[in-house]
Amino acid sequence: MKKILFCLLAGASFISQSCINDNEDPVVVMRSDGARVDPNVGGATQPNQVWFDLGTNSQMLTKRTDWDLAFYSGNDFRVVLNSSIMMAAGKILNATDIDAVTEASVASLQPQVQVANFNPSNVTYIDDVKGNFPSGYTAIDEIKANDSENAVYLVNMGKDIFAGNVPVGSVATGGNSRGWKKVQIVRAGEGYKVKSADLNGDNYYEVTVHKNTAYNYSFVSLKNKKEVVIQPEKKKWDLCFTVFTNTITGAGSYIFADFVTINNVGGAGAYEVVVPAPASGVEAFTNFKTSDIDPSKFIYNDQRVIGSNWRNPVGANGLEVYGDRFYIIKDAEGFYFKLRFTRITNTEGVRGFPQFEYKPL
Repeated sequence: MKKILFCLLAGASFISQSCINDNEDPVVVMRSDGARVDPNVGGATQPNQVWFDLGTNSQMLTKRTDWDLAFYSGNDFRVVLNSSIMMAAGKILNATDIDAVTEASVASLQPQVQVANFNPSNVTYIDDVKGNFPSGYTAIDEIKANDSENAVYLVNMGKDIFAGNVPVGSVATGGNSRGWKKVQIVRAGEGYKVKSADLNGDNYYEVTVHKNTAYNYSFVSLKNKKEVVIQPEKKKWDLCFTVFTNTITGAGSYIFADFVTINNVGGAGAYEVVVPAPASGVEAFTNFKTSDIDPSKFIYNDQRVIGSNWRNPVGANGLEVYGDRFYIIKDAEGFYFKLRFTRITNTEGVRGFPQFEYKPL
């Protein structure tokens, strides 16, 4: 059933791709010659996560609120929070029985398990912003083989997508609170077993999550009580356009719009080229060729290589795309591309309508 569901979703979202059975010959997919692309981020509330594959010039869309937890498919047992909706998680001390946790027992912890409250210590409750998993820090500890060593966590479910009006040129990265869950995760053979409920015990949900090594992660929506397909296969996407929980030195975690991550878990790497004045960034991008690639500059252990570095939200003339820089990307399959951003708003000045162009090298 999962395979059929994925094929239906992928067929609607991807260009020139096919789901294939194990006993069928692979379908040859033509590599892209590059393009000018309008990722469907969705406007000023930026409701969509856009998973883009440079090699096939294709994008897959999911809502930011479609998932809550991501379960690593590699050899380690790691669980990642959905940073695009400001989720956070804190270990409940001395709690190993999820049924014993009540709202009263976590009342003192709730004010701490927050995002973007300008408290430097709140980084404890989010995952490694570099996304360097499985080795990076996760708010939920690595899942141990011994069930009794796996704690119960207080999970801040973050924010819904904002439903009101947004002034032109502004963004709204979050709406109403999505509430709280108590969550406990243990191993189930080569996979995971998840228990979750509201703090008062309502909406109990239990599911076994199996690892699928074709993907970086398997995903679960605690809110909707189901396993969901979010990312394409790990070698079939390179960039994600998303809202993102990053950190600010001295202020802890903070939420960023217009953010772009790379698929470093799947093997992608990138680096930024900044063109010194008075040279033209557009001309430098146009003239950049394969022999100009510097392999020593590629960053593979930080998903934020592009991040929000491509745009200036407080430019002298308002919102602007930096024209003095572009990016060199080695995708998850080992192909090279150059990429530059050309727009941050639509023609009416509304945020959440980025545009970029790229070419293979």
